[in-house]
Formats: sequence, C-alpha cells, structure tokens
Amino acid sequence: MTDVLDVLRTAGRLLWRHWPVLLALYLGAILARYGVIEVAGWVGSYSAVAGSLLLPIAILVRLVALVAMLLVLRDGMRQLRAIAPLPVDGPTRRQEFVDALMVGILPFFAFYAAWGYLREDAVAYSARVLELTTGRSLAEAFGGPEAGGDGLAGELTLTPITVAIVIVAYVLRWLLKRYHDRLPRWFGVFAAYLEAVWVYFAAVVISIVVGAISSWVGSRQGMVWLGDARAAMESLFAPLGWMWGGVEWLLGEAGGIILLPVAWLTIAGVLYGQAVAPEALSTEHLGGDVGRRIRTRYRSLPARLRARLGDLWSDLVGRFTPIGNALVLMWRAGPVLIGGFVLLYTLLLGLQGVLETVIPRAFGPQDLNNFWVINDELIFLIAPVLIEPVRIALVAGGYDGVIGRLRGRQAEALSAEGVDAAASAPPQSAVVPGQGSTTALTNSGTATPEDSLTVKGPDTSTGTR
Repeated sequence: MTDVLDVLRTAGRLLWRHWPVLLALYLGAILARYGVIEVAGWVGSYSAVAGSLLLPIAILVRLVALVAMLLVLRDGMRQLRAIAPLPVDGPTRRQEFVDALMVGILPFFAFYAAWGYLREDAVAYSARVLELTTGRSLAEAFGGPEAGGDGLAGELTLTPITVAIVIVAYVLRWLLKRYHDRLPRWFGVFAAYLEAVWVYFAAVVISIVVGAISSWVGSRQGMVWLGDARAAMESLFAPLGWMWGGVEWLLGEAGGIILLPVAWLTIAGVLYGQAVAPEALSTEHLGGDVGRRIRTRYRSLPARLRARLGDLWSDLVGRFTPIGNALVLMWRAGPVLIGGFVLLYTLLLGLQGVLETVIPRAFGPQDLNNFWVINDELIFLIAPVLIEPVRIALVAGGYDGVIGRLRGRQAEALSAEGVDAAASAPPQSAVVPGQGSTTALTNSGTATPEDSLTVKGPDTSTGTR
C-alpha cells in the first residue's frame, strides 16, 4: 500500500510542476496530427501509396509529443534520478531525446494499433480522401482520366509495391544506422521517418495477410461444424451458453482493464530504459544440445559473413530488447505495485468517462445544425485534454515507483550481504572507504541478479547523433 501511495504522490507532484508544459505538448501534437492527415488525405486522393507514405508522420508526431512529455517529467522522478542523473549539457539531452524516440517507434506503433488509435487515424484519413476523391471523380468526368487519382480512395492493398516499401525502408534505415558517423546530424530526422514507414507498412501487410487467413479459416466447413455444434449444445443446455458468453465478456473486459495500463507502463519503461535496464541475461546455455550445435556451426562461418549476420540480427533483436527489459522490470517490481498502478489507472479511466458524459450535458440543449455540428469536435476534445496530462504524470509516477521498489530490494540485499560479511570477516579486517551502498545501488555488480539495475551509458547505436 505504501508503494501505491508513493506512486500517487509522485504523480501529483509531477502534475503540479509540469502540467502547463504537458498540456502545450499534447495540444501541439493534436494540431500537428490534424495537419498531417489533411495533407496526407489530399495526396491520397491522387495516389493511395503516396498518401500512406505520409500517414506514419501523423503517428510519429504523437510519439514525439509523448517522448517530450515523459522526458520533461524526468527531473521530478527521484528514484530514477538517483540511479540515472539528468544530462547536464544540450547535446547529451538532444541525444537522449533522439535515442528514446528511435527505440519507442516499434512499441508505440504496436500500442497505437492494438488500442484502436491507428484505426481512428485511418478513418480520419479515409474520410478526407473520400471527400476529395468525389471532387476528383467529377474532375475526371469532365477533364479526362489524367485529372483523377488511382481509384483506390486512399485504401492501401497488398501489392508488390507495398512489400517493396517495407524492404527498401528497412534497408535504408539499416544503412543510415551503420554509416551514421559519416552523415550529417539532420539525417536523424530521415532515419526516424524511415523507421516509422517500415513499421507502419509492415503492420499493414501483416494485418492484410492475417485478415485473409482468418477469412479463409472462417469459411472452412470445419468452422461451420464447430459453430453448429456449439449452437446445438447451447440449445440443449442453456446455462452452458450463458457461461461461455460470461467468460468471453470477462476475458475481454479484464484484458482491457489490465493490459492498457501495463502497455502504458511498458512504453514508459522503453523510453526511460535508455538510461536504466535490468541486468542482461546470458544466452550461452539456451537451447541445450541443439542450441550448442547451432552456435558451433555459426562460429565456423567466415568472419565477414558472421559480422554481417550479427549486424542484421542485433538490429532486429535490438528493437524488441527494450520491450523485454521494461517487462522484466515490472515483473520484478512485484504484483502489489503493478496491481495498485492498474487500479489507479482504472480510476482515471472512470473519471475520463464521467467527464465525457458531463461536459457535453453542461452546454444544455442546443440546436443541432447551428451548434453541435460546428462545435462537437471541440467539445468532445475537452475531456481528453484535461485527462492526458494526468495520465502521463501517473505513468511516470508508476515507473518511478517500479525503480524505487527495485532499489529498495537492492538495499535490503546489500544490507544482508553486509551483515553476513561482518559475521564471517576476521576481527583485523579493515573496511575500504568509498565502498558503500550508494555505489552498489548505481552499479548492479554487487546486488542479486534478479533485482539488479544497470545504468546505461550513451547509446550511439540508433544511427543518429
């Protein structure tokens, strides 16, 4: 319970000190997203592929705002600052921002798609494209085929061009990362765009393939038989159908309630994880005999080939390593702290639902055409604008609580080691000055591996400076 109260106090302190900046960044992201979707819709009315190449920028501006908001709050996160002090010079702070942005693209896009935000952007983009496509159709009817678009109305389909975009964007991003020392610093912007493009198009390609497979499986006769068998069982024993429906509802609701705050905390862990991460796990003993044989054959390859394969593998795995590190930190923090954070986040969602209901009613009965059609978007935006700074402060407070919990465990482990060492040491042994607990808490070598934290040095692997 104390840990949960600490999270709440930290979130309140961060919100009190930084809410104007959080609000400004969130509003800036909303305006930038709106402008990008408008431009992408105009381009998409001519070419679906060209418009889709611009749509990832709308997601990227939200990620930029999120990274900025979380890094703004870092100066008030006492537990995190205790093991990872803030950068003192401008170039280091800019490098930290770029590193966090690059490593956060993949998990943020996955989160963005899983919780429907990508669908919202796609709907807004498609609506804009459809509006403009109508005009293009009239222009084509009167001005000839060259006045129209490609006829896809902004819809992205699975074509060789779509797959080629994923491959080309990934290869270019890998080349920029490999030769970043020879390139100007402003290439970092292009690297971030390429990262967003290949992740977005890969997600689209995967969703199209999965949708096609799901449709094929659903149309098979075996699935029809299973559906008929379930319907027959429910007709013979109605409580079975009620139990089945109840379990489906419970899993759906519990998944949303638990996974959403955990996803936010994971993203915070990924972004803040550029400064701290759990102790790395050894992979030398994974896979048993099969794993050893694979590693032996891999080491027998030519050095140049192993270097190239190692670069590709590390680049691919490195994108998922920060996510794993964040999950490991939450796991080691314990269920009480994470459960308390989930409870606080659920209460915040309830408050947002109340505001979304109360605020429109506060305007009273108004004319539909003269008031609601004009002002509805601004009115329904009030609740998210009020809640978003609170949400970010709560997420930052939750991550700081995770770090504090692990630091507390390290202190307990070091105290126990000190007692054991004092009991077993000979009377004439001397204590070396400077070997206290502070050094141990900021350097994971003396703590137990399962609870240790590692302060990460400057990361130059992102391909930008």
